[in-house]
Amino acid sequence: MHVSRFAILAASAILAAACSPSVGGTPAPTRAPSATPTTTAVSTAPATATPPTTAPSRAAAARIEVELTDTLLIEPGTMTVPAGVPVTFVITNGGFLEHEFYLGDEAAQVAHEAEMLSMGGMTHDDPEGIAVGPGQTKELTYTFEAPGETLAGCHVVGHYLAGMKATVVIEG
Repeated sequence: MHVSRFAILAASAILAAACSPSVGGTPAPTRAPSATPTTTAVSTAPATATPPTTAPSRAAAARIEVELTDTLLIEPGTMTVPAGVPVTFVITNGGFLEHEFYLGDEAAQVAHEAEMLSMGGMTHDDPEGIAVGPGQTKELTYTFEAPGETLAGCHVVGHYLAGMKATVVIEG
């Protein structure tokens, strides 16, 4: 008996459809990837990024979009973050100048400014800050342990002194 290739392909397609777990209107179960991070909603309004009104768990995370500009601004100029929760800053340098994003109180900012000057203005990455080249977007994840207020600053030579800084309000 001679069976055409078309008949074999058609039978294979029918068999595959019959064995599909979505036959009968029941969707196939999907398995979530084990490395999927849990995130909380964060407003991306220009002036403030705020955590959700309910208390986030220690496992929750927040994301804040930040823009470094060639007019020597960090936008938003004030960011509100939760204490004890990892916060990922998604930092974009849309300009033509090198910038950095460094987290710390005023004393830490002064010390980092001195370090940058001693290095001839060369930018580098460390746990509190990252260099962001022209046109780049980078992420910095940081956990603020206690409520209070701190700063984010750019220490490319002359930028911080010209006012390239933002306030970070940490809520408990």
